[in-house]
Amino acid sequence: MSNYREFTIAIAREAGTFLKERLGETLAVKYKGEIDIVTEVDRMSEEMLISRIDKKFPHHDILAEESAGTDRGSEFRWIIDPLDGTTNYAHGYPVFCVSIALEKENEIILGVIYNPVMEEMFVAEKGEGAFLNGERISVSDTTELSRSLLATGFPYDIRENPDNNLNYFNEMATKVMAIRRAGSAALDLAYIAAGRFDGFWELRLNPWDTAAGWLLVEEAGGLVTEIFGKDYCLKSPHILATNRKIHGKMIDVLRTGAENVFFHRRHSTKDQTDR
Repeated sequence: MSNYREFTIAIAREAGTFLKERLGETLAVKYKGEIDIVTEVDRMSEEMLISRIDKKFPHHDILAEESAGTDRGSEFRWIIDPLDGTTNYAHGYPVFCVSIALEKENEIILGVIYNPVMEEMFVAEKGEGAFLNGERISVSDTTELSRSLLATGFPYDIRENPDNNLNYFNEMATKVMAIRRAGSAALDLAYIAAGRFDGFWELRLNPWDTAAGWLLVEEAGGLVTEIFGKDYCLKSPHILATNRKIHGKMIDVLRTGAENVFFHRRHSTKDQTDR
């Protein structure tokens, strides 16, 4: 595994250094949706990562955010996000990262998240623990939801889709110490692993957003499930990651948020029918 680990650390650092050097420049931006953007540096970072992987492991599969990737039938698959936090990056806001995971036979065995601004390298190997710049990390010891610092995010179709996390956010905001919305799900998960956040939830993320962070959280002693407690997988629609100690309490609040939005939709529909 050390061969994979050191290679992944090296290419994550290379891509992150490139992103840091370009931060603040005027960028060519394309819109994938109303507020979902991709920049030229996303594509350049991804091309860099794919070329390094193809050269080192030409028979491996690749799943990437901005390109079709490859499907060669390998037992190994690289899952890469060349720039998590694109909206931040495009505005010169220095909260972003490179996220790379290696999957073997449908199991994540290696996860690396690199924050180039802080020069923080988060690394986890299956069964070997989680590390930040070579030092072992673990999730927080917070047990009370009211003393918890949480993180979340909102989907790109927040303007059109009523399943937009606002109901969960509103329900959770009055139960916890504070909630942060930094704009990088991969970093949020890395910060759960490092004990900086106590819990994190988000809707409709993609495999490249969560693959590396999922392993980091679990190897740091945390728990990752779907938001109502079902087993998590890369195809799961929503994610909940915590220090384990507040997991059940967060699920209870999220369930209340779901019930409230259902109640309001049902009565709103009834009111319109009665008119």
